[in-house]
Amino acid sequence: MIKKNSFYIFLTFLAVCGLLFFVFGCSKTKPPQGIPGYPKPYKVMGKWYQPIPHSQDFSQSGKASWYGSKFHGRKTANGETYNMYAMTAAHKTLPLGTCVRVKNLQNNKEIDVRINDRGPFVRGRIIDLSYTGAKKLGIVGPGTAPVQITALGIPVLSTATAEKDSGPSYVPIDYYKGDFTIQIGAFTNRNNAERLKQKLDLTYKNAHIMIFNNGTETFYRVRVGRCSTLQQAIEYENKLIENGFKGAFAVAE
Repeated sequence: MIKKNSFYIFLTFLAVCGLLFFVFGCSKTKPPQGIPGYPKPYKVMGKWYQPIPHSQDFSQSGKASWYGSKFHGRKTANGETYNMYAMTAAHKTLPLGTCVRVKNLQNNKEIDVRINDRGPFVRGRIIDLSYTGAKKLGIVGPGTAPVQITALGIPVLSTATAEKDSGPSYVPIDYYKGDFTIQIGAFTNRNNAERLKQKLDLTYKNAHIMIFNNGTETFYRVRVGRCSTLQQAIEYENKLIENGFKGAFAVAE
């Protein structure tokens, strides 16, 4: 009798172990395979996010928050240094570099900001504004507010004579087509950028520096290669990562 009961207990134990293995094994988050033509997915706090390939016709409603001095001076997702006084923001999936219009649905105030970082990784929040952006939108005090965001694209220079009070014109960022290159690093010190460019010149084609100013700081972005499709750029990016440039990522120029 004892042996029979022990046998049943053993079978029950195996069944429970199998169930636990199934539950925890299936609940483990696995990396997505990626979508051809899309930027690479990334993982934050155990969750995967898939950036979208273009900003055309993008709009979204939800809650806005802001981040300030704790992150001031840290690197953003596109390699810049976060400046809490600049008009920038973080979004989980919009192409980096996209300008968006943010409207506070409580007071109807509007601002335009440029996406240069990823986040916010908090349930229910769709955009993290810089301190200055949040202050202009009237959400520094309450911390959050319901907003509507509309993607504008990237600002372009117009050859036509425009009124002084007219704003810039925009074109949507489209990662499917265009001129692509691989960014290796971004520096506020030009000499550091030049040294990296000279090093890359020895091995890679089209090593160059792109200068960008966000209104308060100038950044020297070091890039290599020239590709006509995103897929080519991703393959080049992977090659550079394998060669030790872990922070390399494809960008549209």
